[in-house]
Amino acid sequence: MSTQKLAASASRQINAVVVSAGLMSKTVKVRIGQQKWNAHIRKHFNRSSHLLVHDPASSLRIGDIISISPGWRASKNVHHVVNSILAPFGEPIEARPKVPSEEERLAMREEKRARKDERRMVARMGEPVEKEGEA
Repeated sequence: MSTQKLAASASRQINAVVVSAGLMSKTVKVRIGQQKWNAHIRKHFNRSSHLLVHDPASSLRIGDIISISPGWRASKNVHHVVNSILAPFGEPIEARPKVPSEEERLAMREEKRARKDERRMVARMGEPVEKEGEA
């Protein structure tokens, strides 16, 4: 199952520029370039559109050129995920948190899902669930 997701997500890569970072938790706004065909004039015109992209490690800064791909839905408006930083702007890549690979993201997601299932099972049994802050 996970290999199918890897193959499907690796097929489409989009280059984008980060235009807003640090305002949302683990999310950045990027601009992607497009060309729109005008049938009346019979010419392509450059356009840009903006997307919200999931940044699991919060490692992106404004001005970075990144590679993104469609991924699972992280929230209502976030449907893409960062693959890599192509050209950093400002702070070097080595000084930032590492961008997780596809396998690492899938492992984190499965681990999070397993913890959620465990909490649900405990709640269904009727046992009180202790929160992390309480001991």
